[in-house]
Amino acid sequence: MVNTFKVSIQTNSILASRKKPYQNRFQNFKNLMGIEMLETAIESIETIIVDLPTIRPHKLAMHTLQHQTLVIIRVRCADGIEGIGESTTIGGLAYGNESPESIKTNLDRHFAPLLLGQDSRNVNAAMLRLERCIRGNTFAKSGVETALLDAQGKRLGLPVSELLGGRVRDSLPVAWTLASGDTDRDIAEAEKMLDLRRHRIFKLKIGAGEVNRDLAHAIAIKKALGERASVRVDVNQAWDEAVALRACRVLGSNGIDLIEQPISRNNRAGMARLNAISPAPIMADESIESVEDAFNLAREGAASVFALKIAKNGGPRAVLRTAAIAEAAGIALYGGTMLEGGLGTLASAHAFVTLDRLAWDTELFGPLLLTEDILNAPLVYRDFELHVPKAPGLGVSLDEERLAFLRRDKTATHVQSA
Repeated sequence: MVNTFKVSIQTNSILASRKKPYQNRFQNFKNLMGIEMLETAIESIETIIVDLPTIRPHKLAMHTLQHQTLVIIRVRCADGIEGIGESTTIGGLAYGNESPESIKTNLDRHFAPLLLGQDSRNVNAAMLRLERCIRGNTFAKSGVETALLDAQGKRLGLPVSELLGGRVRDSLPVAWTLASGDTDRDIAEAEKMLDLRRHRIFKLKIGAGEVNRDLAHAIAIKKALGERASVRVDVNQAWDEAVALRACRVLGSNGIDLIEQPISRNNRAGMARLNAISPAPIMADESIESVEDAFNLAREGAASVFALKIAKNGGPRAVLRTAAIAEAAGIALYGGTMLEGGLGTLASAHAFVTLDRLAWDTELFGPLLLTEDILNAPLVYRDFELHVPKAPGLGVSLDEERLAFLRRDKTATHVQSA
């Protein structure tokens, strides 16, 4: 059974004569049924699930990752341009409302029929068409928008960042998450990252254990690293408000710089109360599942920092709308991750490099957590920062052989050595 959805609108022979002259690239043509189509029409959409092992177990409050699953989206256009995107979530349905399997199913059955035949150059119109017909599904929408931006960037010879308004920097500081759950091991891992000049910002995943043990764990790591590194914690909604009131005071008084989503996303009033008394800033993450959520959080003073995630907002363009709300309200910004692979990470990075201020830096370390890659060249991490490509589109390409080997519906049984 074929696990990918692909619909062809036109045969290559009809298009061949029109693909050669550059001046005819954006002209219309008629398909076999005599219907006039744009040469930049979306011709087919393919979705591929890829399972990649992690370098170590990655422990969150609600789930422990042993591998990460990506949904790769390939949007092929009638002018021969292909855009690639990625939709990635954490822990199946343990984190949110979308899983890799539901993302693929919805893209195949619901998104693709709405997009086929649409003008791939008009990203705004395509995404508005999806928004009118499909509620939620922001992870899937983000991957589609990424692929459309990648295609348009390739078509125009511009990086995605320039399509989003233009970059103001070429690299981004990147945090590393310490999530083994073992204090000594996490300290050793942080020391190694400092020695390698790869990371000097560390986020600790806590909340799954007993609160006093978690507090001692975080304080011990901060004490060991001292002023050489910034140490933050992510609770992933694990505490109730009563526990968080005490815990935030303890953490903030012991040098922890930032506390991410300490209580339920539904308790915005509680978040506002914590934000008012905590010595360390409170950051909203799970609380932001849409641009509208960002507006309501800003209005209620529920956080001092917003975590920006393209997957939870519906794409790179949507996350910049959340950033604009935060900036207008005087709320600081942090570039978040859903532990995406290289494609999703660069989609976020191209959006983040257009921001004037990113006071709390980023955590775009997803590819570094994986033991395998499906790109022809790895992302460049150097001197504590991710360096964002200037090549057209996202600036990367797929390694077709490795993709065939690592996809869940495996089409290759081995990979040739270099």
